[in-house]
Amino acid sequence: MAVRTLKDLLAEGVSGRGVLVRSDFNVPLDGSEITDPGRIIASAPTLRTLVEAGAKVIVTAHLGRPTGEPDPALSLAPVAARLSEELGRNVQLAGDVVGSDALARAEGLTDGDILLLENIRFDPRETSKDDAERAKLAAALVELVGEDGAFVSDGFGVVHRKQASVYDVAELLPSYAGDLVATEVDVLAKITGDVADPYAVVLGGSKVSDKLGVIEALAPKVDTLVIGGGMAFTFIKAQGSPVGDSLLQADMIDTCKDLLERFGDVIHLPHDIVVADSFAPDAQTSIASTADGFSEGMGLDIGPGSVERFAAVLSGAKTVFWNGPSGVFEFEKFAAGTRGVAEAIAKATANGAFSVVGGGDSAAAVRSLGIPDDAFSHISTGGGASLEYLEGKVLPGLQVLEQEK
Repeated sequence: MAVRTLKDLLAEGVSGRGVLVRSDFNVPLDGSEITDPGRIIASAPTLRTLVEAGAKVIVTAHLGRPTGEPDPALSLAPVAARLSEELGRNVQLAGDVVGSDALARAEGLTDGDILLLENIRFDPRETSKDDAERAKLAAALVELVGEDGAFVSDGFGVVHRKQASVYDVAELLPSYAGDLVATEVDVLAKITGDVADPYAVVLGGSKVSDKLGVIEALAPKVDTLVIGGGMAFTFIKAQGSPVGDSLLQADMIDTCKDLLERFGDVIHLPHDIVVADSFAPDAQTSIASTADGFSEGMGLDIGPGSVERFAAVLSGAKTVFWNGPSGVFEFEKFAAGTRGVAEAIAKATANGAFSVVGGGDSAAAVRSLGIPDDAFSHISTGGGASLEYLEGKVLPGLQVLEQEK
C-alpha cells in the first residue's frame, strides 16, 4: 500500500485531535548554543501546518547520545527556544518524557498548542532491543494524544532505527509521513532511479567501512565516484603509497584494492594531500603527492591540485550526490578541499544539475562555509538514513508507515 501523507491526515481532520510527531532535532551544540539549526528549520513546516489546522501537537525528538537517563547537557531546552522562534509561538517543554509533567501538560493543551517532550532517549526503552519494553513506552506516548490521536513521522534522520518513537508508535496509531520525510524519500528515490547522466557521487568522511555499502550500490551506476576525506587514505595505501600517521583502516586495505580493481574506471582519488605535523588548527603544513606518499605527518585535507581536478570532473555532471567532507573543514586551514568540492557542485547545480547534499557533516560544512542552501537542489537531514536508503536497505521507520492499521 502507499504511504499516507500529511495531506491525507489534514483531509481527515485534525482540529481538536492530539497528533504525535516524531521530529529530528539532533542539532550540533556548543554548550547550550545551537550552531546549526538546519534540522529545526526543516521540521518547522509540518509542525506549523498542524498547529494552524488546530491540532494539539506533541513532539518527540532526541539530542545526542544519552545513556537512557536524564542528562542536563542534552536537554531539549535550546531546541524548544529555537523552535518557538521559528514557529512564532510558544513551544512548551515537558520536564520529562512520559512522566507526570508530560501528562499534565498534554492534558492542558488546547487547539493549536504545541508541546515538546524532553529528550526521548532519556528513557532507556526508546532504544531497547526488547520489543515489549519499546511497546510500553510507545503505549505511554499514545496515551498523551488519546484514542483518536494520530502519528506523523517527520524525522527522516531516524527512520533507519527500530525505536519506540519511530517504529512502535506507528503500529498503535493511524500513521502518516510528514512533509519532510515525504520530500526526502522522493529526492532519494530520484537519485536511485533513472537519473540524468553524467551521474557523479562524491564521498568523504573518515571511514571506508561507513560508506562501503553506498560504494557497492552506486559504483556500477555512476559515471564518476570522487573519494576524499579520511577514507581516501585507505585507498591510497591500497595503491601502495605511504600515508604517514593519517587516518587508516588497515583491515579495509584489501577491500579497497578490490574496489579499485572493479571500479577503477569511475573512482577518482586525490592526487595531492595537505599534510600537517599535528592535528591542530595552527599546524605546519606541506603538500604531498599521493603517487609518492609521505612517511611523516597526517593528511587533513585534499590538496589544491585535487580540488581543481575534482571540480573539472564534476563540472559536466547532471546528477550529483555528495556525502562527507573532503578534509577537516572545522579548521580553516584544512577547509579548502571541502569548500572547493562544495563550490564545484554548486556551479554544476547552477548549470542545471540536480544535486543532493547527503546530510550530516556535509550539511554542516555547507553552512559553516557560508554557502547558501539554495546553491544545491536539496540538502538532506538524513545522514545515516540517507546512506542506508541508497544502499537499498529496508528502513523500519518507513516500512511501518506502509502497514495497514
